[in-house]
Amino acid sequence: MARSLVIVESPAKAKTINKYLGRDYIVKASIGHVLDLPKRTIGIRLPDEPDEQEGPPKKKVRAKKGSKKGKVKPVRKPVTLDDVKIFEPTLQIINGKLKVINDLRKAANSADAIYLAGDPDREGEAISAHLAMVLSKPSKFVEQEASAPRWKKKNAKPVPEVEEKAEPKKEIPPTDPKKIFRVTFNEITPKAIRAAFDHPRQVNADLVDAQQARRVLDRIVGYKISPLLWDKVRRGLSAGRVQTVALRLIVEREQEIRAFIPQEYWSIHAMLDAGEPPLFEAKLSKYKGEDIEIHNQEGADAVLAAVNKAKWQVASVTQKEKKRNPPPPFTTSKLQQAAYNRLRYTAKRTMALAQRLYEGVELGEEGSVALITYMRTDSVSVSSDALAQVRELIPERFGSSYLPEKPNYYKSKKDAQEAHEAVRPTDVSRAPEDVRKYLDDDVFKLYQLIWQRFVASQMLPAIFDQTTIDISAGDYTFRATGSVQKFDGYLRVYQLPALNADRDDDEKSDEGEGNALPRVAEGQTLGLDAIRPEQHFTEPPPRYTEATLVKDLEEKGIGRPSTYAAIISTIVEREYVKKDQGRFTPTMLGERVSVLLVKSFEDVFDVTFTARLEEELDEIEDGKLHWREAVKEFWEKFIVDLDRAGDEMLSYKAGIPTGKTCEKCGKGELLERISRHGFFLGCSRYPDCDFIQDLSPELGEEGDAENKVEYCDNCGKEMAIKRGRFGVFLACTGYPDCKTTRRLVEGTRIARQPDEPLDEKCPTCESGLVKKHGRFGEFIGCSGYPKCKYTRAITLGIKCPKCHEGEFVRRGSAGRGGRPRIFYGCSRYPVCDFTTPNMPIAEPCPKCGADFIVEKKSKIGLVRTCIKEGCDWEKLIDESAPQAKPEEVVAPVGAKS
Repeated sequence: MARSLVIVESPAKAKTINKYLGRDYIVKASIGHVLDLPKRTIGIRLPDEPDEQEGPPKKKVRAKKGSKKGKVKPVRKPVTLDDVKIFEPTLQIINGKLKVINDLRKAANSADAIYLAGDPDREGEAISAHLAMVLSKPSKFVEQEASAPRWKKKNAKPVPEVEEKAEPKKEIPPTDPKKIFRVTFNEITPKAIRAAFDHPRQVNADLVDAQQARRVLDRIVGYKISPLLWDKVRRGLSAGRVQTVALRLIVEREQEIRAFIPQEYWSIHAMLDAGEPPLFEAKLSKYKGEDIEIHNQEGADAVLAAVNKAKWQVASVTQKEKKRNPPPPFTTSKLQQAAYNRLRYTAKRTMALAQRLYEGVELGEEGSVALITYMRTDSVSVSSDALAQVRELIPERFGSSYLPEKPNYYKSKKDAQEAHEAVRPTDVSRAPEDVRKYLDDDVFKLYQLIWQRFVASQMLPAIFDQTTIDISAGDYTFRATGSVQKFDGYLRVYQLPALNADRDDDEKSDEGEGNALPRVAEGQTLGLDAIRPEQHFTEPPPRYTEATLVKDLEEKGIGRPSTYAAIISTIVEREYVKKDQGRFTPTMLGERVSVLLVKSFEDVFDVTFTARLEEELDEIEDGKLHWREAVKEFWEKFIVDLDRAGDEMLSYKAGIPTGKTCEKCGKGELLERISRHGFFLGCSRYPDCDFIQDLSPELGEEGDAENKVEYCDNCGKEMAIKRGRFGVFLACTGYPDCKTTRRLVEGTRIARQPDEPLDEKCPTCESGLVKKHGRFGEFIGCSGYPKCKYTRAITLGIKCPKCHEGEFVRRGSAGRGGRPRIFYGCSRYPVCDFTTPNMPIAEPCPKCGADFIVEKKSKIGLVRTCIKEGCDWEKLIDESAPQAKPEEVVAPVGAKS
């Protein structure tokens, strides 16, 4: 009997769903997208441009100096949508996915029905549409799409062909499109899955169009602007439709901070005695009934002189009950903010952990169980079943006094997708402590946070008794505020962070919270125990944290909550921003790139324009706007800016005039330029004048410990920072009499450590051996270098899994752009050629008992995993916590590096 085929994105999700569907279904995973735009071309049919065929990049012909070739602006015709292929993307099978597709085609061929069960969002709908496309096309089409040429470098060595017995390929017939259905569910539970399969539908073309429009827009910006940055700044840089706007926010915040001028102000605090404990503090608030501001010490002294002689009397006492309402359940962005504020999880890490909770985690004998609903949502709505379950749990667990008469309902923002639910537990009766023994610590903490927030959202408000006392002292009024908790309400389960800075806006504490005031009566005379003036200065706006950046992006309508983690990761990985104590600071590169792009593309990277584009994507999803119309509107603004930027954008390669005269020759103008080592000032008369001034901020803004003075080992004079063709270094100020130089630890003033002598002789020349610091790390070398070039590696003390004789050593080679590529190999090379790109850790695998595990970076973050064949153990680790480095062991004499 034929069974139905269900296709999901990930193996983990497939495993959880398979448990609920039974024997009549086969569940397989596509492992993400199967089709995408080509990597080497833009892959989009653009106006005034011929169809692009993927092929080797054409050699650019440089125009001769003084010629006008290449400077003629293209004549742009008005864009019309008469051509049905305009802006159409060319999709290809992703490299490595042909085997997956063929497996799915074979399974689909023998199935009664095919259910595409991708995630319930635009990306999930697009994946489903692409799967339907490759399943229903003939094999010939699929093979053509997968065999797009992979162009090699000019001098690449040919790969020898291996003769194999030709086996006739079996033709896989296409699947009847009528057999293909789409099912969606917000949670992986038996009830939700049954409901989805009871009501299958067709792929939603509007959702697919919205995803396609976003992909086309992002590709146009990336492929058209990035080459400009390569030409004007340096290769390897990128621009993004949303990423650059996020960078702009960080840069503009930094500019605000620099431009900020602190203003002095004073506050006056009086400690008063009401005749019974406790003493309480009141703060100056008014003068003759009007708000008062004190800008200097003279003003503060005048107030002190006046109130010291005055009679202190209670002018009024106000008491009221104040409620603090529970927060709604999590949306994606609120989850990211709370996880950062409370757990210090990055947005990327939060989403990776939430994905695991959604797709399913192993709970002992229960097997794989999904613990939360779909984590990409902007809705705060909750199903009636979930409401009934949580309302049953609250009185059982906390008492009936915590349960409101009716469920709490929350209003989503205007553009929220109400078909989705908030992020909540799939089964609220599964308390965090019940599953703790099955979960990694970081996964447990996130589940606990989601569970607590959801339960709290359906509890009664917390109640505070708030007292305000106004005290007159002559013409001046002082105010004391106290607030005491009367009923904890939802705070019983969802405690607020201790620091106000870590709270959401609706969680901020009121002035006087937690302060108890004595009982006083109107007209009562008070005694002045002490009075103190305090000087303050206004502060600039704070730099963004991940939480505040996500909050600002959402409030301004930039991007979608599901994309925030990727946006933040990209600008950090591109070295446009860096993190200092959890706050974003733009690098010099990021700031200059942002200024160039915003100046040249005022419309494209305008916050309002970007937000409007997000609204248009929502309109496409709702079927109110055709996706080509949205792309056309964007293109018409974009191409004007692009044509102008090609001619007018300033170039750091050519040099940007600063208006300053060269300090050395007094004739040339200083130009700001960039090299592979960073930004610098150079004379416009180069090479006649070789003046250079380094602009790298890292060399002047480190801590005191790193700015310590270094002294020359040979003559004892101070060492000074210099710049050479290979970057910055320390040189003796006694030059030319003393020519001592030392390399620097990258980005600091700290000199690299000198060679360390070892109590060992070189086996080649009998000179002493030393520990050296090379481009790819530390190694052992002969002190007689360069006469003797003996070297050997420093091993990690971990046995090679292939030969079981050698040990791992850290090696390196030159990667793309001259950057070092680090890998780990056997110390017995070339006898043993085992290598791994991932750092070995001397810890046994907790699942299979292998002697070591490895640490690597993946799409979900930093993970530790086992590389033993057949073992799938993997653990996501906290990147913010210090990671242990593998212990280095000096390899025995005779081992070669």
